Amino acid sequence: MKIVLLRHGKPEIETSGKLKASELHHWIKNYNSAGIHKNSQPSSKALELSKECKAVVCSDLRRSIESAKLLHIDKINHTDSLFREMGLPYGNWNTPKASPLFWATVFRLLWFCGYSSNGEAFSLAKSRALKGADKLESIARDKGSVLHVGHGFMNKYISKALISKGWVGPKSPGRNYWEFGIYKYNAEYRGEYSTG
Repeated sequence: MKIVLLRHGKPEIETSGKLKASELHHWIKNYNSAGIHKNSQPSSKALELSKECKAVVCSDLRRSIESAKLLHIDKINHTDSLFREMGLPYGNWNTPKASPLFWATVFRLLWFCGYSSNGEAFSLAKSRALKGADKLESIARDKGSVLHVGHGFMNKYISKALISKGWVGPKSPGRNYWEFGIYKYNAEYRGEYSTG
């Protein structure tokens, strides 16, 4: 059995402007509805892997679905909100303006420390990742192999769940756009894994 966890392509979203912490929710909404940047293309290895997998799973966010299309996938077998990115919190604070990426980093760090205002609690997000890993494992058991076109943090925690269940693969499937990790559940593959 094989599961490929692949991060979507680069979204078409403005990151150079400045905003207050209280305005971050507008940027998060735009990010979650963004498609893929026209210059963001998958690697030849990612394209090759997408052809090899017998099933394809995406989150229901546009950037996941459009990335699957850029991989020349004709049929997405499962689209599910379960696989959405782990929700980023934000505060209603009247702060000086900074870049959206600055605020996203600040709130993600706070999130790891337990802050979840207006977002998803870390514990709930990890629980969702475990359910996602179970679902991918079930599909892999049925089809033999599955490609999950997902999101950075969700993919990372799905990979942790898979490894804890006996799958072999990298500790992280990759943080960059189009990066991937290959996870196998078969004694003959122990110690062998790949990243994009």
